[in-house]
Amino acid sequence: MNGKLGGDTLDKLVIEGGRPLSGSIRIHGAKNAALPILAASLLSEGNVMLRNVPRLLDIDVMLGILGRLGCKASHKGDTVMIDASSTDSYHVPEDLMKQMRSSIFLMGPLLAKFGEVCIYQPGGCAIGERKIDLHLRGLQALGASIEENNDQIWCRASKLTGSDIHLDYPSVGATENIMMAAALAEGTTVITNAAREPEIQDLQNFLNKMGASIMGGGTDTIKIRGVKRLYSCEYEIIPDRIVAGTALIAAAATRGTVTLSHCNPSHLVSLLHVLRRVGVQIRACNDIITVSSVGRPKAVEVIVTSPYPSFPTDLQSQVMVLLSLADGFSLMKETVFEGRFKHVDELVRMGADISVDLNSAFIRGVPRLYGATVEATDLRAGAALVIAGLAAQGRTIVEQVHHIDRGYDRIELMFQCLGGVMHREAPVLKQLDLA
Repeated sequence: MNGKLGGDTLDKLVIEGGRPLSGSIRIHGAKNAALPILAASLLSEGNVMLRNVPRLLDIDVMLGILGRLGCKASHKGDTVMIDASSTDSYHVPEDLMKQMRSSIFLMGPLLAKFGEVCIYQPGGCAIGERKIDLHLRGLQALGASIEENNDQIWCRASKLTGSDIHLDYPSVGATENIMMAAALAEGTTVITNAAREPEIQDLQNFLNKMGASIMGGGTDTIKIRGVKRLYSCEYEIIPDRIVAGTALIAAAATRGTVTLSHCNPSHLVSLLHVLRRVGVQIRACNDIITVSSVGRPKAVEVIVTSPYPSFPTDLQSQVMVLLSLADGFSLMKETVFEGRFKHVDELVRMGADISVDLNSAFIRGVPRLYGATVEATDLRAGAALVIAGLAAQGRTIVEQVHHIDRGYDRIELMFQCLGGVMHREAPVLKQLDLA
């Protein structure tokens, strides 16, 4: 990481492609689990120690927000220490909130802690409309009043009371916000049509370790019995299934053999099913996965993204790279975010044959891709372009690397460990002569 909130928009990744990946790597902790858990740490009346926290731009932003709220937090190695006893503000700073959509996770814990929270419409990747209506309606069901003024949103509640809440859509963020607010509410809350992602279960396990009473995480019905207070704890974040999936897809796209350790195969069932369909050999045991691919991948008739446990939208762009090299015709349907095909134009510049109609991408496989200068438009699109560069003939330059830094801890180092020839180029800034 560059150690700066906001990252450097001028960094580039330079990739010399056409080499099979080979070797072993350890998967770092999950960004999408760590962020809500960092927010939930505000609920503790003591110190919290979190292990396996990745060093990512989004993590830096979240820790920056916690600091601005008065919380004491430090990140050394993969360990974060949090002391929320000094937290004295419920007003999330607009400048940092605009950088990261996941700052929305602070609504639930701050409302539970102070009875009031002020936020702004969150920022993040430009991958389509992501409304927060479900978050607000869930908090209203617990007794909060909502006041919106332009981009500013105020939530207030003199008391939070358990309620039965049905989500019209199994939103991960809404499920987590309701869980955190309900953990200290009076009475029992039941969430139906809850999100089922592994990160939901990780948040449940963390809250329970602090003294909460929650059950059902990982199913579509979650029951939260409110408690009076939460306490100190130590906790280890689950491995990042999207980072693991990215590495597996890269191995397949480059026709290499790669072993991942510290990952959870049960979190990747839908991806492993697709990889087997394209002809990849897979061995999975405990927390280790090995994939091997020596021939051209086979086309897959259709893949549809959908909430967990179906195929994840966060791996759609990476798999599209693999399908663009497949023998035959594939169809990718995106049902989660309507703006998540922005990487297609960049892949076409590298020789891919892909056309888009609304939420469907029609992919006619080509024998090879060719290096080009391309731009990462969002986090996962950037990861896809890195995979394309590793598989392509010639040199690929990926610009706007700060998007990738939001979810991958130095992605170039991960692939260098697997034999990928790539490096990061930082801008050379001209020094002003002030003499």
